[in-house]
Amino acid sequence: MSEDFSVGDRVRLIALPPFVKTADPMPMLRPATVITLGEEGIVVGRKPGNSWSIRFANGTYLVDSQYLEAVSDAR
Repeated sequence: MSEDFSVGDRVRLIALPPFVKTADPMPMLRPATVITLGEEGIVVGRKPGNSWSIRFANGTYLVDSQYLEAVSDAR
């Protein structure tokens, strides 16, 4: 499932990828354990290949849209 998000949208991690890449100028691969299933983050940009730059509590990572879902503001 491919969703379109906008910068500033809140998203939730619905599955853990095998690894994540930092969104730094010189990206580095990190184990997926640096983020947790269900963790929420904010979209800070779109990258090629259906990837998104997401700011989580402990850093900003590139995550494919298949691992994300939009978080509804109504609670």
